[in-house]
Amino acid sequence: MRKLEKIQVVKNVGSSWVALAVNILVGIFLSPFILHHLGDAAFGIWVLIFSLTGYYGIFDFGIRSSIIRFVSKYTATHDLNELTGLINTALFTYSCVGVLCLVLTMAGSLYVDRIFHVAPALQSDARWLLIVVGTSVAMGFPLGMFGGVLEGLQKFYILNWTNIVSSLLRLVLIVVFLERGYGLLTVALITVGMPFLASIVRAGIALRTISIEFSRAHVDRDSFQRMANYSGVTFMIIVAAQLRFKTDAIVIGTFLSSAAITYFYAGSRLVDYAGEVVSSLAQIFVPMSSQSDAAGNVDRLRKIFIAGNRVCAFTTFPMTATFIIMGRSIIEVWLGKRYVALGYPVLITLIVPTTLMLMQSASSRILFGISKHGQFAVVALLEGIANLIFSILLVRPFGILGDAAGTAIPLAVTYLLFMPRHLCRRLGIRLWTYVRQAYLLPLLLSAPPALFLFFMQSVATPHSYRQLIPELLAAGAIYAIGLWWAYTSDRALHVEDLAPAPGDLNPLISSSISAASPDPQQGI
Repeated sequence: MRKLEKIQVVKNVGSSWVALAVNILVGIFLSPFILHHLGDAAFGIWVLIFSLTGYYGIFDFGIRSSIIRFVSKYTATHDLNELTGLINTALFTYSCVGVLCLVLTMAGSLYVDRIFHVAPALQSDARWLLIVVGTSVAMGFPLGMFGGVLEGLQKFYILNWTNIVSSLLRLVLIVVFLERGYGLLTVALITVGMPFLASIVRAGIALRTISIEFSRAHVDRDSFQRMANYSGVTFMIIVAAQLRFKTDAIVIGTFLSSAAITYFYAGSRLVDYAGEVVSSLAQIFVPMSSQSDAAGNVDRLRKIFIAGNRVCAFTTFPMTATFIIMGRSIIEVWLGKRYVALGYPVLITLIVPTTLMLMQSASSRILFGISKHGQFAVVALLEGIANLIFSILLVRPFGILGDAAGTAIPLAVTYLLFMPRHLCRRLGIRLWTYVRQAYLLPLLLSAPPALFLFFMQSVATPHSYRQLIPELLAAGAIYAIGLWWAYTSDRALHVEDLAPAPGDLNPLISSSISAASPDPQQGI
């Protein structure tokens, strides 16, 4: 990677990790705080409604990914006319989607207490919670378009710093109002209100960054068709993601109870935190690979593939080891001892296949960046359907652990049997070369802190933050030494020569390169 590119990556990733650190710390504090103030049933409804409205993400139809893809492409090619048409058309489309979500919210609020097992005393709160959260999501569609523009411009640090301020304000306000006796709806208003204000700020920054005209005349069929062609495939992946990550609370709330969702949350939320950490890092690979594809630079795509997944593994492996070794203590200290018996098995069931996904996070982003995500979309959709079927079949006989297994099995199949072979074939890289270069060093560096945590866990199991935090910090320091050595010795991002043997290059990539218009001024 060039020096300017490394600076850009460090700037974006660094701010992403600061934002995530704040978000995770706020979540770690707020989750037990809200849980113990509201109780298991009300907290379960909280998780249920946010999972339910999470399905509104289906109505994105892949538009945001197309915004990121084409904003990065048109800024690289300096095509202002196409950029103007894209943004105006996306804003109009998102506004229509927002109206649709608002209608569905109002209709759904009439039936939410009839579909799920909600205690009579909480039925009114469940209806109003759906209205508050659903309305916020509906308004977030057109506002969120500007966040996609900033991602396409690789200005992730703007999104990250606005998220930091939003998270801190949310923390303060929720603590103040819960301490004064306010309940579920107040917490919901604060939770959705802070990101809404952050979106307004991001919209203002985006409008100052890109000098384009907003007019109904710029909403055109060509831009919509271009988005639809790209987003149609992305939509399948969005549906798959909703089935993969949003069905658990729905299935448990339908077949078990809202209180059972809380016990599932105790294990699954830790996995979610790991996913958020890696996703915040991996998002930079979409515009990077898109610019490389626009410039016809396939060698750079291969290096992004290897180095990107290596960085994802640097982040994923130590978290996975920590959760496996220290998971019981973390859940006990975080939420309480009574959540360990059910929460830890859920954590272990989910963390292993999720690790397979997270360590390959750059792969899916590259497919998005080069618009070659069709086969992945089909596989992901089949995985999501299998997830839902297995979860429904297993939740009654095995409870929340059966639901977790229903998620874990299809996920492991996708990222063990499909994804690595698919990317290696498409980019013309031998599978063993990819595995060795991407994962050997992260695995070696993760071993010392894992052994340290295993030893400490066998000597004295921590039961409080005062005991847990020093152990985690010490393991983190050991890992940081290894990372510093890898970085200073230029091993962290170094990629060996990946030139394919004659005939190894996938013909789809070859045609993409020959169709491109290489310009030494384009790309990073």
